[in-house]
Amino acid sequence: MTPHSDPTVQPVPTSVVEQVDAADTTLSNPQRAVISLGSNLGNRLETLQGAIDALEDTPGLRVKAVSPVYETEPWGVEPGSQPSYFNAVVVVKTTLPPSSLLERAHAVEEAFDRVRDERWGPRTIDVDIVAYADVVSDDPVLTLPHPRAHERAFVLAPWHDVDPEARLAGRGPVADLLADVGRDGVAPRADLELRLPE
Repeated sequence: MTPHSDPTVQPVPTSVVEQVDAADTTLSNPQRAVISLGSNLGNRLETLQGAIDALEDTPGLRVKAVSPVYETEPWGVEPGSQPSYFNAVVVVKTTLPPSSLLERAHAVEEAFDRVRDERWGPRTIDVDIVAYADVVSDDPVLTLPHPRAHERAFVLAPWHDVDPEARLAGRGPVADLLADVGRDGVAPRADLELRLPE
């Protein structure tokens, strides 16, 4: 007997589904994760906002904070040979495990990324998981926290803006790491703003 022919099966009202979803979010103990975003092609601000909105549209993920925008010179290339990057950091709460969060980050990159021709070439969007709760893992697929986050001002500066008390697992307070690295080549763009999704 298929469920469809069972007269006792009624569609579940949307309000009940929403309540169950809300309860589920609290039950499954969401974790805090920090994601860094960077774009140096096309409409960089629009692309960053689109990536934030795409993350917010992910089931089991809520964007809780969005940093100010920073402008950063590209790494490892001739000065002036590529546009500068716009960088930002978002703090999310998620019930997804790190591996699923990584899949979603890659999916967001794929959605925007039409030009990944060269390894260090310009990118429409980079979506990197910087930290996931206090997880420390040297899994080569997803090393946590991000192995270079502690030396990247374009990650540390916006992260410090949204969470001045933040700590990078195994490395210490973000404020101290940022003081060590300095802010050379990383300029706040007070004229630009990213929105927290509604």
